[in-house]
Amino acid sequence: MTEYVGGQERSRLTVWQFFKGLAKVVVGGALFFQALLFIALFSVLLSVFGGLNDQMAGKNEDGPNLKIPDSSALIFNPNGLLAEKAPESDPFQDAINEAFGGSSIGQVSVHQLIRVLEKAKDDERVEILVLDLGGLIIPDAYLSKAHLLADAIEDFRDSGKTVVAIGDYYSQNQYMVASEADEILLHDDGLMLFTGFGSFRTYYASLLERLEVSVNVFRVGTFKSALEPVLRDDMSPEAELANVERLEAMWGSFTARVDQNRGFEAGATAAFANAQSDAVANLGGGDAGLALVEAGFIDKLANRSQTRDFLAEYVGRDDEGELNKVMLQKYLLGLEAPTNREDVADIAVITVEGAIVDGPQEPGVASGGYVAKQLRDARKDEDVKAVVLRVDSPGGSAFASEIMRDEVLALKADGKPVVVSMSSLAASGGYWIAAPGDRIFAQPDTITGSIGIFSYLPTFEKLANKYGVFVDGVGTTPMSAISGMPLSELPEEFRRYLQLNIEDGYDDFLTVVAEGRGMTKDQVNEIAQGRVWIGAKALELGLVDELGGLDDAIASAAELAGTEDWDVVGMVKEKTRFELFLEGLAGEAEAYGLVDMDDELFASRRTGFDRTTLGQAATIVDRELRFQRSFDDPDALYARCLECAAP
Repeated sequence: MTEYVGGQERSRLTVWQFFKGLAKVVVGGALFFQALLFIALFSVLLSVFGGLNDQMAGKNEDGPNLKIPDSSALIFNPNGLLAEKAPESDPFQDAINEAFGGSSIGQVSVHQLIRVLEKAKDDERVEILVLDLGGLIIPDAYLSKAHLLADAIEDFRDSGKTVVAIGDYYSQNQYMVASEADEILLHDDGLMLFTGFGSFRTYYASLLERLEVSVNVFRVGTFKSALEPVLRDDMSPEAELANVERLEAMWGSFTARVDQNRGFEAGATAAFANAQSDAVANLGGGDAGLALVEAGFIDKLANRSQTRDFLAEYVGRDDEGELNKVMLQKYLLGLEAPTNREDVADIAVITVEGAIVDGPQEPGVASGGYVAKQLRDARKDEDVKAVVLRVDSPGGSAFASEIMRDEVLALKADGKPVVVSMSSLAASGGYWIAAPGDRIFAQPDTITGSIGIFSYLPTFEKLANKYGVFVDGVGTTPMSAISGMPLSELPEEFRRYLQLNIEDGYDDFLTVVAEGRGMTKDQVNEIAQGRVWIGAKALELGLVDELGGLDDAIASAAELAGTEDWDVVGMVKEKTRFELFLEGLAGEAEAYGLVDMDDELFASRRTGFDRTTLGQAATIVDRELRFQRSFDDPDALYARCLECAAP
């Protein structure tokens, strides 16, 4: 409808026209968004199918026949968390990250890196090794992995080839690895700081008291300090004693390695670390980099351009003026996958990495059912003559730990030896599954022990009552009142039940260790009580049999199996990128209850929502949620070392 005012035409919008226009905008926007989603999905499919087609057509030029220039520098630049194994890549998630500029911190396998170094030392095309470790994340709890990597670099250097370390900055643990180099370069505006090792936690017992949160803790073990933050405002003397012993052992091995590599007298690194400000003032005139050079920790300060020129003196430049080099990721693609021979025995290596959970397998955790299936497959496989269980876990669900231990015992009952190889962590539930091993290997810096058990159920009845919220009702048994939690207090009957369950669980833990290690329960109890031990001390106490790495454990397993020739195999079939993509689509459908892809028994209690792409959108939030989800024991009983886990 149109009206004229003062000779001017003015449009008068009716209500119906308004809503009709609004509907057009909404529908048009929805169609536009749908089109964008279709284009994005089509791009992902094109990328995945294109990659698959290239693989099938043999178009990957970076395969085993990788071509690199003679006299090249291998740029050793791993990026991510130093871990036991690298997780399978999710093509769908990778495409989403690339499309929207997102990224996530991955992890790199220390054993894969060692394989690269073993090949490169005999590769005549590789002239020097250049350590560029700025992207490598090495938590203090993973120090033993850093030692493994450093050992491999030392072996490379002993072959007669040069090793050079470069970096804008070095973290403390990156520097320990870099100290294996013949020459260490630091950017002239860079920094390297020795922080030592510490154990600092946030304590909030007083906060919980002010918030009137009821802290219901059930635990056994004098040294089981996992729950101290909710019970105290400071570290207990028992926890301090255990932490000091562990940290001093780690610091001792760290400084000894640096002292030896840099040609210092014993104790020189520790002395420098205790007076770094004085060194900067007196040796560097206020310049931290110069102080490191004067003290002998760094050989040369150089900016990036100067560093390139320095490396070119070793390997020269190509026609375009670039260094003759090959990058780590490209060199990795050139590694031939180990082939399994039909006429020799197989030694299966099965890895337990991350917090032990009773739910599905996902990054950062070890599913009891997932690992148990691998152990069961190894038992049924006639070609597998022995199993090496590689443990890198702070523990977790007591129930899931027992599920895995059952399968270890079944393997032994079928006459197949099981040798345990401890990585950085094999504590609490991690030790539970290790105890029945025929032999147990640990590294000097392995964190193990923590033989104890706990449960924690906070309730908020005081806080709720304060603001006028009350819970009341009736039930048929004293246990019925638990349905009112967490806004009602723990029923006394349930409290007593939990404590009895905890004590019985601890007694079971002592029995598991006593039977596995040939000790009495009293002997185990003396070294248990939740206390954490370092690998070298665990050897003295009888918790492990030998100090050594994964290769030592594999050789031991072959010896027990009576074989002198063997292949190392895994029990998880490696998937192609296309298979992973299809699995991801199926996982999304399963997550929303459209299909059920799990044909394993006892799987019905699991949920798939936490596996969706949307559920992993925010890395930091996802990490915290995964930590909370890892507390999924059906009996709320945990054999877990919280203070010794890496972030």
